[in-house]
Amino acid sequence: MPALIFDCDGVLADTERYGHLPAFNRTFADFGLPVHWSEADYADLLRIGGGKERMASLLTPDFVAANGLPAAPEAQKELLAAWHKSKSQHYAAAVEDGQMPARPGIVRIVDEARSAGWQLAVASTSAESSVRAVLEHVVGPERAAGFRIYAGDVVARKKPAPDIYELAIEDLGISTKDAVVVEDSENGLRAALAAGLKTIVTVSSYTAGENFGGAALVVSSLGEIDEPADILSDPLALRPRGEVTLATLTAILESLEAKAS
Repeated sequence: MPALIFDCDGVLADTERYGHLPAFNRTFADFGLPVHWSEADYADLLRIGGGKERMASLLTPDFVAANGLPAAPEAQKELLAAWHKSKSQHYAAAVEDGQMPARPGIVRIVDEARSAGWQLAVASTSAESSVRAVLEHVVGPERAAGFRIYAGDVVARKKPAPDIYELAIEDLGISTKDAVVVEDSENGLRAALAAGLKTIVTVSSYTAGENFGGAALVVSSLGEIDEPADILSDPLALRPRGEVTLATLTAILESLEAKAS
């Protein structure tokens, strides 16, 4: 049974700009930290996989000393956990308030895949609670119940390491030739490719200028009739007409089989 595996942030919804960045900044204010990440700052920080890891980048010796923060590794680990818990709460509130718009074509392609018997999953470096909240917001609780979710600290290494995708493939009980991934970032693409997975990239607000060499297809979104996708790179000559459909996904898998034979 084939599988369609989505990244979360930037793929299901434009969560980075409208969810994660404001949540980080509200957390810094909560803890009295002299930090406020701009959109430009955050674009650079997205090269670091994982929210805790991005916050950990603040803990330079100078920053720690200037702000009276603990220097011991275990104490810093506890501090990061407290920061991340606060950030997750702010993020969940933003999801509940409907502040993050779903990206075009997600519900449509999920329904197509479900009807055809495909397995559905999300593989993300974000916390599982955050991923589940976004998924339910975007596709609704009934559809979300049919997804497997692989998220947060379930693997030792985060994207661009392939660990999260290798875990997903093993747990879903399929081979790499039976899955298509939807990603939005170079880090995510590198993770999926390193796991041997064909990948569609739907560029997001922070990733448009990244290197997507190796992707099976690069588009502005999955597309809708009233909001068609732009094709940015189409090395397999798939030529989707405004919408990435189940037929597009099947053609990607068939191209992999043809290459293997």
